Amino acid sequence: MNTEPDRTSVIAGLGMTEIGKVYGRSVSDFASEAVRLAVADAGLRLHDLDGLLVADGVAATPGVRLQRDLGLRDLALVAGVATWGTSACVMIQYAAMAIASGQCQAIACVLADTPLVPNGSAGDNFTAAAAELAPAGWTGVFGASGVVGGNPLIAMNARRHMLTYGTTSEQFGHIAVAQREWALRNPVAQMRKPITLEDHQASRWVCEPFHLLDCCLVTNGGIAVVVTSAALARDLAQPPVHLLGWGQTNRGFFERRDDRFGLISGATIAGPAALDMAGIKLGDVDVVELYDCYTYTVLVTLEDYGFCDKGEGGPFVASGILGPGGTFPLNTGGGQLSGFYFQGMTQVAEAVVQARGQGGDRQVPDHDVVMVGNNGGCLDHHATLVLGSAATR
Repeated sequence: MNTEPDRTSVIAGLGMTEIGKVYGRSVSDFASEAVRLAVADAGLRLHDLDGLLVADGVAATPGVRLQRDLGLRDLALVAGVATWGTSACVMIQYAAMAIASGQCQAIACVLADTPLVPNGSAGDNFTAAAAELAPAGWTGVFGASGVVGGNPLIAMNARRHMLTYGTTSEQFGHIAVAQREWALRNPVAQMRKPITLEDHQASRWVCEPFHLLDCCLVTNGGIAVVVTSAALARDLAQPPVHLLGWGQTNRGFFERRDDRFGLISGATIAGPAALDMAGIKLGDVDVVELYDCYTYTVLVTLEDYGFCDKGEGGPFVASGILGPGGTFPLNTGGGQLSGFYFQGMTQVAEAVVQARGQGGDRQVPDHDVVMVGNNGGCLDHHATLVLGSAATR
């Protein structure tokens, strides 16, 4: 008889504050509320937590002082995580490892941010905040050429892909349109007005080849999840979302010339690692939630996970399969393009909702396996989660 404790990990709680153009609150306020909401959602009490992981936002982070703000004592694990868009998946991976080792039983993972200010340009605020957090070389080396912030850096990647494989702006537009269709079914999405491919093409240039509708939103608020052992989750309030597999890679392309620049991401490594840990094949995945700071990052990640051949991402996304009613449910809450932007927590939150079967009008019928893919930096970092519904166990 196996007497070993069940230390497999699940996401047991999800907490989301009010999100969007929400002003007058600090990043610590948002983070604290998100954690409290996630704990309550799980059916736990705040002092049941014995671990806390905090991700950096673009504009601000409460850091590990959040433990003090929450009044938590004698935690077995407290740490900050700062790998840009992969931080959410990385936090959850580390939480799962801490639970597997017996170090912790219940860990809150949280990301909160406050880049928006009243009467300010969302784009300007976001770019200024990102520049403050960027390495010194970002503004020093690139600034002299006018390359400041994420827009031109990712735009160069996208242009390389377009020149190499014939990918078009219209194909990027199909991603934006499909995700807006999903957002219309999400009551907390920021963008609730339908768009067409013509609207995408007519939207103003941000940094060629990116139109405005190729670019993610800017959002204030916070999201947290609680990761526990499967044994503990059996007695909690929500259906457990099992952590079946994970992987990450940190390739370090930033500021380096590379013959694969723009053509490949870390999904080629992190994706297979996560699937191998989960013991499944790509064809077993029901729902996909991918990091969509730009439409291009969705396309290149789909290729690199192997959902389509390299260079075939354009025709794949333009085939009409991504939106509601399609055969390939992608970014079912609207993603960061039309839903809201909390770096990788956007994808994690929607994955939990789908795996639980709580998506309402946007719920995907088959949702036993949900794959989450996060990019960080200028394709420097990649992290993948494979999540399973209660039915998978």
